[in-house]
Amino acid sequence: MKKVAVGSLNPVKLDSVRTLTTFEVKGYDVSSGVSEQPWGDEETILGAKQRAFAALEEGQSDIGIGLEGGVHQIGHLLYVCNWGVLVDRNGKEIVAGGARFPLPDEVKQRLENGDELGPVMSEFASRANVNKKEGAIGIVTKGAITRTTMYEHIVKMLFGQYEYYSD
Repeated sequence: MKKVAVGSLNPVKLDSVRTLTTFEVKGYDVSSGVSEQPWGDEETILGAKQRAFAALEEGQSDIGIGLEGGVHQIGHLLYVCNWGVLVDRNGKEIVAGGARFPLPDEVKQRLENGDELGPVMSEFASRANVNKKEGAIGIVTKGAITRTTMYEHIVKMLFGQYEYYSD
């Protein structure tokens, strides 16, 4: 059985992988190597990539997966962006991105002042550990989409591309 190492201990990220594979999945507390609050697609992708490679090595696994959330400014709006990277021992590297949605202005202002999205959303929604539960997307969509289902979408794209490019 293949082993998949996920570069996080966050239950949202682990569950999004576990629900989509029959492989053995284990999380590892590895650094993204980027800011606590990644800004822009490039930094967010880099964080996911570094998590994937670190998890692959830490877990002595067949596949490493890194999932990273960040923010990306387009015009005057600040959007949440999410990226995933899958790597394997043969050097294959797969990248996929997820849904984007604009943040409320008061959240945007806090992030521009150096705060991190997870704690700000917890305060904004008066709920503890939003980043380990429904996520910002769960708050702004009133539960229609959760952080887990958003990451599941990314993980499906990662595994789908991995199978496609492995043929």
